[in-house]
Amino acid sequence: MQQPHLHKFIEDYFVANECDITEKSPYHLTVQLTPELDKLIMNRPFYWHYLEKTGGIPNPMQVTFITNANQCPEDLQGEKIHFGSPRLHQLFNTTKTLGGYVRMYENLNVQGQQSVPLHPWLCLNIKISFCSDRKKEILLSLGINLIHGQIVPQFFDKVKATMLTPKMPDLCFTLSPFIQIKSGINRLKKVVQTFAENEDDTWAQEAHHRWQEETNLLESFYEDLEEKPESYHVEKQALEELYSPYIDVSIINGGMFYLEKQVFQ
Repeated sequence: MQQPHLHKFIEDYFVANECDITEKSPYHLTVQLTPELDKLIMNRPFYWHYLEKTGGIPNPMQVTFITNANQCPEDLQGEKIHFGSPRLHQLFNTTKTLGGYVRMYENLNVQGQQSVPLHPWLCLNIKISFCSDRKKEILLSLGINLIHGQIVPQFFDKVKATMLTPKMPDLCFTLSPFIQIKSGINRLKKVVQTFAENEDDTWAQEAHHRWQEETNLLESFYEDLEEKPESYHVEKQALEELYSPYIDVSIINGGMFYLEKQVFQ
Protein backbone atom coordinates (compact mmCIF):
# COMPACT_ATOMS: atom_id res chain seq x y z
CA MET A 1 0.00 0.00 0.00
CA GLN A 2 1.68 3.18 -1.22
CA GLN A 3 0.99 6.70 0.05
CA PRO A 4 -1.53 7.55 -2.74
CA HIS A 5 -3.41 4.34 -1.92
CA LEU A 6 -3.55 5.34 1.75
CA HIS A 7 -4.95 8.75 0.75
CA LYS A 8 -7.54 7.10 -1.50
CA PHE A 9 -8.52 4.61 1.21
CA ILE A 10 -9.15 7.39 3.71
CA GLU A 11 -11.18 9.40 1.21
CA ASP A 12 -13.25 6.34 0.23
CA TYR A 13 -13.75 5.47 3.91
CA PHE A 14 -15.33 8.80 4.78
CA VAL A 15 -17.33 9.15 1.56
CA ALA A 16 -18.74 5.64 2.04
CA ASN A 17 -19.82 6.66 5.54
CA GLU A 18 -21.64 9.76 4.18
CA CYS A 19 -19.15 12.35 5.43
CA ASP A 20 -18.55 15.50 3.39
CA ILE A 21 -15.01 16.12 2.12
CA THR A 22 -14.88 19.90 2.49
CA GLU A 23 -11.30 20.35 1.30
CA LYS A 24 -8.69 18.09 -0.24
CA SER A 25 -5.33 17.99 -1.96
CA PRO A 26 -2.85 15.19 -2.75
CA TYR A 27 -1.49 15.55 0.79
CA HIS A 28 -4.55 16.21 2.99
CA LEU A 29 -8.29 15.81 3.48
CA THR A 30 -10.63 17.91 5.58
CA VAL A 31 -13.68 15.89 6.60
CA GLN A 32 -16.98 16.94 8.15
CA LEU A 33 -17.95 13.95 10.29
CA THR A 34 -21.47 12.70 10.70
CA PRO A 35 -22.74 12.31 14.29
CA GLU A 36 -22.49 8.53 13.92
CA LEU A 37 -18.86 8.60 12.84
CA ASP A 38 -17.92 11.23 15.41
CA LYS A 39 -19.26 8.90 18.10
CA LEU A 40 -17.33 5.98 16.63
CA ILE A 41 -13.85 7.44 16.11
CA MET A 42 -13.43 10.73 18.01
CA ASN A 43 -13.64 9.41 21.60
CA ARG A 44 -16.05 12.03 22.97
CA PRO A 45 -18.43 9.89 25.05
CA PHE A 46 -19.09 12.60 27.67
CA TYR A 47 -20.05 15.14 25.00
CA TRP A 48 -22.51 12.79 23.34
CA HIS A 49 -23.90 11.58 26.66
CA TYR A 50 -24.52 15.18 27.75
CA LEU A 51 -26.11 16.01 24.38
CA GLU A 52 -28.47 13.06 24.59
CA LYS A 53 -29.47 14.00 28.15
CA THR A 54 -30.14 17.64 27.33
CA GLY A 55 -31.58 17.16 23.85
CA GLY A 56 -29.02 19.55 22.36
CA ILE A 57 -28.21 19.95 18.67
CA PRO A 58 -25.32 17.69 17.56
CA ASN A 59 -22.15 19.45 16.44
CA PRO A 60 -19.91 16.71 14.98
CA MET A 61 -16.27 17.59 14.49
CA GLN A 62 -14.51 18.64 11.33
CA VAL A 63 -11.09 16.99 11.07
CA THR A 64 -8.11 17.56 8.78
CA PHE A 65 -6.02 14.48 8.04
CA ILE A 66 -2.52 14.99 6.63
CA THR A 67 -1.66 11.98 4.48
CA ASN A 68 1.72 13.14 3.18
CA ALA A 69 3.68 15.28 5.64
CA ASN A 70 6.60 15.67 3.21
CA GLN A 71 4.46 17.61 0.72
CA CYS A 72 2.28 19.39 3.26
CA PRO A 73 2.84 23.14 3.92
CA GLU A 74 4.19 23.78 7.42
CA ASP A 75 1.29 26.05 8.34
CA LEU A 76 -1.39 23.42 7.65
CA GLN A 77 -2.78 22.16 10.92
CA GLY A 78 -4.10 18.63 11.08
CA GLU A 79 -3.68 15.06 12.27
CA LYS A 80 -0.85 13.24 10.52
CA ILE A 81 -1.88 9.78 9.40
CA HIS A 82 0.59 7.22 8.08
CA PHE A 83 1.28 3.50 7.93
CA GLY A 84 1.31 2.06 11.43
CA SER A 85 -0.36 5.11 13.02
CA PRO A 86 -3.06 4.43 15.64
CA ARG A 87 -5.63 6.36 13.61
CA LEU A 88 -5.09 4.23 10.50
CA HIS A 89 -5.46 1.07 12.57
CA GLN A 90 -8.65 2.51 14.02
CA LEU A 91 -10.08 3.12 10.55
CA PHE A 92 -9.14 -0.40 9.48
CA ASN A 93 -10.80 -1.85 12.57
CA THR A 94 -13.98 0.20 12.28
CA THR A 95 -14.26 -0.79 8.63
CA LYS A 96 -15.02 -4.27 9.90
CA THR A 97 -17.84 -2.89 12.04
CA LEU A 98 -19.25 -0.52 9.44
CA GLY A 99 -19.03 -2.71 6.40
CA GLY A 100 -17.82 -6.20 7.18
CA TYR A 101 -19.85 -7.82 4.42
CA VAL A 102 -21.87 -6.59 1.44
CA ARG A 103 -23.99 -8.17 -1.29
CA MET A 104 -24.19 -6.13 -4.50
CA TYR A 105 -25.55 -6.64 -8.01
CA GLU A 106 -24.49 -5.06 -11.26
CA ASN A 107 -27.16 -2.50 -12.10
CA LEU A 108 -28.12 -3.49 -15.63
CA ASN A 109 -30.81 -1.83 -17.67
CA VAL A 110 -32.07 -4.94 -19.46
CA GLN A 111 -34.15 -4.42 -22.58
CA GLY A 112 -36.46 -7.02 -24.07
CA GLN A 113 -37.72 -10.27 -22.62
CA GLN A 114 -34.49 -12.28 -22.28
CA SER A 115 -33.16 -12.51 -18.74
CA VAL A 116 -29.46 -11.84 -18.04
CA PRO A 117 -27.43 -14.18 -15.81
CA LEU A 118 -25.15 -12.64 -13.18
CA HIS A 119 -21.96 -14.42 -12.13
CA PRO A 120 -21.15 -14.74 -8.40
CA TRP A 121 -17.83 -13.19 -7.33
CA LEU A 122 -16.43 -13.45 -3.83
CA CYS A 123 -14.28 -10.46 -2.83
CA LEU A 124 -11.95 -10.24 0.16
CA ASN A 125 -10.03 -7.11 1.17
CA ILE A 126 -7.04 -8.31 3.13
CA LYS A 127 -4.33 -6.59 5.17
CA ILE A 128 -0.86 -8.16 5.33
CA SER A 129 1.33 -6.78 8.12
CA PHE A 130 5.09 -7.45 8.12
CA CYS A 131 5.91 -6.91 11.79
CA SER A 132 8.98 -6.49 13.95
CA ASP A 133 10.03 -3.36 15.85
CA ARG A 134 8.82 -1.68 12.66
CA LYS A 135 5.78 -2.48 10.58
CA LYS A 136 4.96 -2.51 6.88
CA GLU A 137 1.37 -3.02 5.76
CA ILE A 138 0.01 -3.98 2.35
CA LEU A 139 -3.63 -4.13 1.30
CA LEU A 140 -4.81 -6.74 -1.19
CA SER A 141 -8.22 -6.82 -2.81
CA LEU A 142 -8.88 -10.21 -4.39
CA GLY A 143 -11.93 -11.50 -6.21
CA ILE A 144 -12.71 -15.05 -7.29
CA ASN A 145 -15.41 -16.13 -9.72
CA LEU A 146 -17.36 -18.93 -8.02
CA ILE A 147 -18.33 -20.44 -11.38
CA HIS A 148 -14.97 -21.03 -13.07
CA GLY A 149 -12.42 -19.97 -10.45
CA GLN A 150 -10.84 -16.93 -12.16
CA ILE A 151 -8.99 -14.79 -9.60
CA VAL A 152 -8.74 -11.04 -10.18
CA PRO A 153 -6.26 -8.85 -8.24
CA GLN A 154 -7.16 -5.26 -7.32
CA PHE A 155 -10.75 -6.49 -7.56
CA PHE A 156 -12.39 -3.66 -5.65
CA ASP A 157 -10.63 -0.94 -7.68
CA LYS A 158 -11.86 -2.59 -10.88
CA VAL A 159 -15.42 -3.27 -9.76
CA LYS A 160 -15.85 0.34 -8.58
CA ALA A 161 -16.18 1.35 -12.24
CA THR A 162 -19.31 -0.82 -12.44
CA MET A 163 -22.74 0.50 -11.49
CA LEU A 164 -23.83 -1.50 -8.45
CA THR A 165 -27.03 -1.81 -6.47
CA PRO A 166 -27.98 -3.78 -3.32
CA LYS A 167 -31.21 -4.88 -5.06
CA MET A 168 -31.48 -7.50 -7.78
CA PRO A 169 -32.14 -5.66 -11.10
CA ASP A 170 -35.24 -6.52 -13.12
CA LEU A 171 -34.88 -9.30 -15.69
CA CYS A 172 -31.68 -10.61 -14.07
CA PHE A 173 -30.97 -13.81 -12.18
CA THR A 174 -27.95 -15.16 -10.32
CA LEU A 175 -26.07 -18.29 -11.33
CA SER A 176 -25.58 -20.94 -8.66
CA PRO A 177 -21.89 -21.21 -7.71
CA PHE A 178 -19.92 -24.36 -8.53
CA ILE A 179 -17.29 -23.33 -5.97
CA GLN A 180 -18.48 -23.05 -2.38
CA ILE A 181 -17.67 -19.86 -0.46
CA LYS A 182 -15.44 -21.73 2.00
CA SER A 183 -13.45 -23.20 -0.87
CA GLY A 184 -13.21 -19.77 -2.51
CA ILE A 185 -11.85 -18.28 0.69
CA ASN A 186 -9.25 -21.05 0.91
CA ARG A 187 -8.14 -20.39 -2.67
CA LEU A 188 -7.72 -16.69 -1.94
CA LYS A 189 -5.79 -17.52 1.24
CA LYS A 190 -3.31 -19.48 -0.90
CA VAL A 191 -2.85 -16.43 -3.13
CA VAL A 192 -2.14 -14.31 -0.06
CA GLN A 193 0.30 -16.89 1.29
CA THR A 194 2.17 -16.98 -2.04
CA PHE A 195 2.29 -13.17 -2.11
CA ALA A 196 3.69 -12.99 1.43
CA GLU A 197 6.28 -15.69 0.75
CA ASN A 198 7.48 -13.91 -2.40
CA GLU A 199 7.72 -10.49 -0.75
CA ASP A 200 11.26 -9.14 -0.38
CA ASP A 201 12.48 -10.33 3.02
CA THR A 202 14.95 -7.49 3.54
CA TRP A 203 12.67 -6.16 6.29
CA ALA A 204 13.10 -9.43 8.25
CA GLN A 205 16.86 -9.55 7.72
CA GLU A 206 17.20 -5.96 8.93
CA ALA A 207 15.06 -6.77 11.98
CA HIS A 208 17.32 -9.72 12.80
CA HIS A 209 20.35 -7.44 12.42
CA ARG A 210 18.91 -4.86 14.87
CA TRP A 211 17.94 -7.70 17.21
CA GLN A 212 21.51 -9.03 17.18
CA GLU A 213 22.96 -5.57 17.81
CA GLU A 214 20.70 -5.02 20.83
CA THR A 215 21.42 -8.52 22.12
CA ASN A 216 25.18 -7.93 21.85
CA LEU A 217 24.78 -4.68 23.77
CA LEU A 218 22.78 -6.48 26.46
CA GLU A 219 25.42 -9.19 26.74
CA SER A 220 28.12 -6.56 27.20
CA PHE A 221 26.29 -5.16 30.22
CA TYR A 222 26.26 -8.54 31.97
CA GLU A 223 29.46 -10.13 30.61
CA ASP A 224 31.30 -9.89 33.94
CA LEU A 225 28.60 -11.81 35.79
CA GLU A 226 28.93 -15.58 35.94
CA GLU A 227 25.28 -16.00 36.92
CA LYS A 228 22.89 -13.79 35.05
CA PRO A 229 20.22 -12.05 37.17
CA GLU A 230 16.49 -12.19 36.45
CA SER A 231 16.63 -8.73 34.83
CA TYR A 232 18.95 -10.12 32.12
CA HIS A 233 16.48 -12.83 31.15
CA VAL A 234 13.55 -10.39 31.21
CA GLU A 235 15.38 -7.93 28.93
CA LYS A 236 16.48 -10.69 26.57
CA GLN A 237 12.90 -11.97 26.28
CA ALA A 238 11.68 -8.41 25.67
CA LEU A 239 14.18 -7.99 22.82
CA GLU A 240 12.97 -11.21 21.21
CA GLU A 241 9.34 -10.09 21.42
CA LEU A 242 10.21 -6.67 20.01
CA TYR A 243 12.48 -7.61 17.10
CA SER A 244 11.40 -11.12 16.13
CA PRO A 245 9.84 -10.75 12.65
CA TYR A 246 6.45 -12.23 11.84
CA ILE A 247 3.66 -11.80 9.31
CA ASP A 248 0.06 -11.12 10.33
CA VAL A 249 -2.83 -11.51 7.88
CA SER A 250 -6.33 -10.22 8.59
CA ILE A 251 -9.49 -9.91 6.52
CA ILE A 252 -10.76 -6.31 6.63
CA ASN A 253 -14.06 -6.96 4.88
CA GLY A 254 -15.58 -8.80 1.96
CA GLY A 255 -18.70 -9.43 -0.02
CA MET A 256 -20.53 -11.12 -2.84
CA PHE A 257 -20.78 -9.30 -6.16
CA TYR A 258 -23.10 -10.57 -8.88
CA LEU A 259 -21.79 -9.31 -12.22
CA GLU A 260 -22.38 -9.74 -15.92
CA LYS A 261 -20.00 -12.15 -17.60
CA GLN A 262 -18.15 -9.53 -19.67
CA VAL A 263 -16.92 -7.45 -16.71
CA PHE A 264 -13.40 -8.90 -16.47
CA GLN A 265 -12.95 -10.30 -19.95
